[in-house]
Parts: sequence; structure tokens; C-alpha cells
Amino acid sequence: MDADAAAGGAESAHEAPRNDVSATPATGADAAWAWLAARRRSGRTRDPGVARALLDRLGLPDPPSVVHVVGTNGKGSVATALAAMASASGRRSGCFVSPHVEHYRERIAVDGAHVGDGEVVAFTARARALVEAGAPEALAAGFFEWTLALALDVFAARGVDVAIVEAGVGARRDATLALGNVRASVVTNIDLDHLETLGPDIASIAFDKAAALRPGVPSVTCADGEGLAILRVEAVRVGATLVRCDADEPLAALPDDVAAYGRAAHWPSTRFDNVRMACAVARLLGWPEAAIATGARSGPPPARFERFVVDGVSVVLDGAHDPAAARRLAVDLPHDTVLLFGALTRKQGAATLAALAPHVARVIVTSADAAEAPGEWNADAHLADPELALRTALTWAGPGGTVAIAGSLYLAGRVRSVLRHATPALGAV
Repeated sequence: MDADAAAGGAESAHEAPRNDVSATPATGADAAWAWLAARRRSGRTRDPGVARALLDRLGLPDPPSVVHVVGTNGKGSVATALAAMASASGRRSGCFVSPHVEHYRERIAVDGAHVGDGEVVAFTARARALVEAGAPEALAAGFFEWTLALALDVFAARGVDVAIVEAGVGARRDATLALGNVRASVVTNIDLDHLETLGPDIASIAFDKAAALRPGVPSVTCADGEGLAILRVEAVRVGATLVRCDADEPLAALPDDVAAYGRAAHWPSTRFDNVRMACAVARLLGWPEAAIATGARSGPPPARFERFVVDGVSVVLDGAHDPAAARRLAVDLPHDTVLLFGALTRKQGAATLAALAPHVARVIVTSADAAEAPGEWNADAHLADPELALRTALTWAGPGGTVAIAGSLYLAGRVRSVLRHATPALGAV
């Protein structure tokens, strides 16, 4: 992560976790991903015009239909649910999300299948040629603009009908705002995150994310309080329809069998909200109810309340990296939970840990990345090695107990492969 990403707060979706395979470039797709990851904004202010210029230079058209997903939490879960609904309706769906957990390829999928190695290699060859030729549009682009361009290249080649596109940071200056043919927008919620980039308070953040509202385009949200009030004002100003996905909003109603399925599968409370927003968008776009129900039962992305069992211990892997996400996660954890926590920034990490710690029995702080675990954070243990910390947490919890892993999707990426090899996932439900 470069200094620009760090200034944007932990989990900047514009940058890639350093624990990825491409940190040690090899050949073929790994080398191509490494080249893309090395593209930097170098202090340049985020500007969707850079992405637009790059897409135009590459000759990449906007997908025929785009759903733009922004917000503080839950974007990836809403996006993947919508993509599954679109596919179930007979439409070829493309899905662009960020950040990834274990590998870059998670960011781009068509009908649920991740981007192929050959597609990445071929696109990167074109990209490198533009950079080596000194094309200004290519030289100005950073990692996020390039991966968005890769996604659109894949979507065009595979004949995608509808693209579900998750914003990186905010909306007003995000590369995804460059896309046209937007048929619906989602603002999941509005809370404090990426403060250095989006502004110091809810009002600033809401104004930034409100840029996703477009004239004549329906939008849905689960925002509340001051953030919702600002969205409503902006929706009137630009002439956008805004639907608040309350439990009694008909457009956001869960199909009966989905509601029962979620309860039986012990969905976390946030999952119900995210699926309700996806249902509302699908209905606004006229997709059939059977497809909505099918897509609603699909799982969210990795590390979103993803559950495993290791040696009789229930493990919840969640990327909660801000206080708002932490508060929501805490609601669904048993009080005897052992928390394994790691974050990338001290201030935001401390606030996130403070939101979780009162709701668990014991806390182990570990390193989300290569840096040592912050010793000043109050915890029962500080273990810099995430795998050692995980083994310790499992021992402390014991058979029948619960371990929750949170604080950073970087940390989730470092331990998820260990969990996957230890036991099959119970399902990201």
C-alpha cells in the first residue's frame, strides 16, 4: 500500500493486500497481477476523469446496464447478491468488487466465475504497451483504474448484460463514477470510515456518497439519521428516486422462503439488510421473483461472517474494519467469544477494537500485515504472527467455543487459507 492508500484509511479498496501471491511475482498471470498492483497514483487526487480517459483510450464501452454500489459497509455482499439474482434471471452478470481477500481474481467475475488467467495476461500486455509508449491516460492510472478497466474488458468480451460495480472509496471522486448506463444505485449505509479521504464527519461522508445518485435513476439505501437526511435532500436536488429499505418497505421484502432460510442458517443481522437492498434493486429493475429468491440464497463474498469449524471450535471470519461494522458484528457473537483482532491503522483500529472488546470474553491482538501488533491496544495477548495467534485463540476457545477474527480484510486474507485447509467452510450464509 502506498502513502496515498494509507491516507485513505485502512482497507483502501484502491490498493491490494500485500499478503497476496503477487507479492512474489512469477510468470504468466501472477506476473501480470504484480504489474497491475505496482501501478500507483503517486499522490494524485482521486478523480473519475482518469478512469474515463483510460477506458476511452482502451476503447472499452460501458456495460449495457450498470448497478453502482457505494456505502460504508456491506457493498460486496449487496453486489454479489445482485449478481446472483441477475444470473438467475437469465441475464449474463458481471461483478466487480474490492478489495479481495486471498487473490486479486476475486475482484472480477462473470456469472460467478472469476476472471481467467489468460484474460488477465492478454489485457496486461495491452496495458504495458500503452505505458511503455508513454500514453498519458495510461501513465496517470493507478491500480484501481486498471483493474476496473480489466473488468470492463472481460465484461465486453463475455457479453455481459448487467454489471454490478462496487465503488472503492466513497463515490464523488471514485473511479467507478466514470461509468455510464447506470440503471440503479445503492448507498448501503453511511458511517465514519476513510475520514482523511471523505471528510471528518457524517455530513461530509454522506455528501461524497450522494454523488452516486443520478437524475431519473432509482436508488436504495439502509442509511439512517443525518446520512439519510442528506441523501434525501440530494435525491430531490438531482431528481433521483430514493427508497429506504425499511423492514416494512414492500420493494425490500424478503421472499418468504428466503426469510425462513436466513433464520434457519443463522444469518447475521447485516445479511438481512444487505439482501433486502438487493431485492429492492432487482424489483425496481423488473427482475422476476423466482430469480430474486434464488439469488438471495447465494452466499456473500469471503470473510463476511464466513463460518468454519476447526477442532470443534466455531470460527467466524469477518472483515469488519471500522466501528460501524464492529458494532454490527458484536450483535451476532456469543459472549464467550475469543476475539482475534488485527488492523492496519492505529486510530481506526483502536476505535474498532473498542466497539468489539466489551462483547467478547478474551482478546488476542495480532498483525494484520507485516508490522508488529500494536502493544498499546488493551488485550489478553499480543502475538504478531497471525497463524500462531489463530492457534492460540482456538486453544483458548476450546471445543464448543467460538473464535471471531476481525479488524481487517488483510488479516482475513492471511488466515483464510489456513481455515480452508483445516476444515470446509460451513457456508458464507
